[in-house]
Amino acid sequence: MKQPDFLEAINAAAPEHGAVSYQGSLPFGDALHIEAFELSSGLRILICEDHSAPVLAFHTWFRIGSRHEQPGKTGLAHLFEHLMFNETTSLAKGEFDRRLEGAGADSNASTWLDWTQYNVAVPSGQLPVVIELESDRMAHLVLKAPQVESEIEVVANERRYRVEDDIDGAMSELLWATAFEKHAYRWPTIGWMADILAFTTEDCDAFYRSYYAPNNATVIVVGDVTVADVVERISQAYGKIGREQLPLENNIPEPAQNGERRVEIRKATATDKISIGYHSPALGDYDYAPMNVLSQALLGGRASRLQKKLVREHEAASDARIFLGPFRDPGLLEIYASARTGKSAEDLLEIIDTELRALQSEPLSCDELTRAKARMELGLYGSLETVDGKANSIGFYEAVLQEPAAAFQRQQSLQRVTASDVLRVARRYLNPENRSIVIVRPDSPDGEVSTAEDNHE
Repeated sequence: MKQPDFLEAINAAAPEHGAVSYQGSLPFGDALHIEAFELSSGLRILICEDHSAPVLAFHTWFRIGSRHEQPGKTGLAHLFEHLMFNETTSLAKGEFDRRLEGAGADSNASTWLDWTQYNVAVPSGQLPVVIELESDRMAHLVLKAPQVESEIEVVANERRYRVEDDIDGAMSELLWATAFEKHAYRWPTIGWMADILAFTTEDCDAFYRSYYAPNNATVIVVGDVTVADVVERISQAYGKIGREQLPLENNIPEPAQNGERRVEIRKATATDKISIGYHSPALGDYDYAPMNVLSQALLGGRASRLQKKLVREHEAASDARIFLGPFRDPGLLEIYASARTGKSAEDLLEIIDTELRALQSEPLSCDELTRAKARMELGLYGSLETVDGKANSIGFYEAVLQEPAAAFQRQQSLQRVTASDVLRVARRYLNPENRSIVIVRPDSPDGEVSTAEDNHE
């Protein structure tokens, strides 16, 4: 593989950990390319020149999510996302945000099961500011008791709002905790409340030193930039940061589920609600594409099967949704429905089961298959309209599959899905012994949990 001519001069002036190697070029759609590099520290750099507007997106994706945590320390990855916006050895508290705002930037961050990411969208002339700030907080974050305690309270309040005082949030958390008994997907990204409140400054410092290292990160730059300029600036700024010995991931595979698990809770809700989770393939599995088509056929738009049956024909549900987890390891296909007045969770489940049995007995029609694929294609291309959307796609697929251009590869896989493929995965995955069910009944202020069949602790 021929190295770009500009690398010789960059490497001659590189700091101790900033020597750059070229990893190759990948097509990103029909008109763009991703140029891949790596510093001697292990930091991955993915650059996509897009000169359609004078803006850029700068993302940093760390291969650290809630799956990397241990029992008793759940929620640490999410807490740390908050801490990363605090002071560094060279920036006072609040100065990071003020500097970005002064550069005209929009910035945010998120944590999920497999990753944590930080994103900045900014006018392209402000690239030096972003690189200075992002490299600084990767290596020089200040972790003191006042900052840690303050963010713990913020996250605890977030958990109260999003889970404990939110019926849908509580249902989703309980569904995953019921469906998974061994794998780390069983605990929520936000963490259990007891763990959140028990975190110490020492916990946070150890986490930072373990995971916020260049050899556990990828920087993605998309927009009105030149590859040589970006590489040189990143080499100089990040090349002062050395690699770390990363902890060994020690996750336990989830064993096959051999019987339905059902949990009921009582909440202050007017009607029954139901959430059903079927163990489903990982994002990189061959079966993921046909499962994605299946999910769209079930609840993708007004013409989908369950929208017609649950909401319009039987008028049994006021709301119905579906979600297929895009994760590194097998996740869940979640089906959620909220009953109308006078209808029960059992009424909803009967209608849902009827439609699932139909999917297992007869293939999708040509119209259904075409419509499901078209909706997903529209969603993909709509998400790539901005430089931030492109950077997000590159970072996500790099973090989960180590394939930064996989959005287009997945689209090709999707177009190859046949009605026979959908029939096969429906028969393989949508069986009662492979599912967990959470039902919410109205009018119990204490939210006491009762279980049927398997018990979850």
